[in-house]
Amino acid sequence: MMVETQLLIKIYGSKERATHSAEILIENELKELEAAAEVSTSKDDWLTLKIEGEDAEFASNFLVQKYGAPTTRTKNGSVHKGFIHKIEEDRIEVDIGMLVTIPKSDLNFFGAGNAQQIASRFGMIRYLPVEIEMSDAGELKARFTKKQADAFWELKKSKLDHVVANSVTKSELKAAIKKTKHGKDIYGIERLGLMEHMITCREGTDGPGIVAAIGKYLNGDLAVIKAN
Repeated sequence: MMVETQLLIKIYGSKERATHSAEILIENELKELEAAAEVSTSKDDWLTLKIEGEDAEFASNFLVQKYGAPTTRTKNGSVHKGFIHKIEEDRIEVDIGMLVTIPKSDLNFFGAGNAQQIASRFGMIRYLPVEIEMSDAGELKARFTKKQADAFWELKKSKLDHVVANSVTKSELKAAIKKTKHGKDIYGIERLGLMEHMITCREGTDGPGIVAAIGKYLNGDLAVIKAN
């Protein structure tokens, strides 16, 4: 039996690196099942799987339930996970399987400034995984869910700086931190997605300083959420 499915996982940047990470991830997820997956990428950069084996259908359902799937079907109030696609002065675009727009008027919860200034303050960069709620499905307009908005504010109000690192593997991030001898300056690394991570700095550690140090060793995108 063979089942083809797409997961809400973006393959971008160094696609060879990202695909290798995806292969390891999926192999680990399926190791207890009678199923094996061939990994590829759609034209929209979504992780695509061809799953074969006795448990193929179960494996597909399990993976979609855990990681989600791109969608082109929405309605007012529907909640979707996706990735920030573009940040402009008057809006943030999020890819959920199609592009939806969060207009500046729906970012007022984050304080003053245009969308780019707000994004910079809260560590929002391209490919950051986020959760949105459709506010006008006909116009493909959305807002961040309350849960997502509160999570951004929780980081901002923290006593600790945080660094968002996209388009890098966790091993690459750890290697850069080790190479720059900043291991003592961070609490840990949280995996947000396949190639998306968040570093939590220790109290008194300057997030921009961490970015300046490790950035030269990483071919990825970095952003800082400065503690208030």
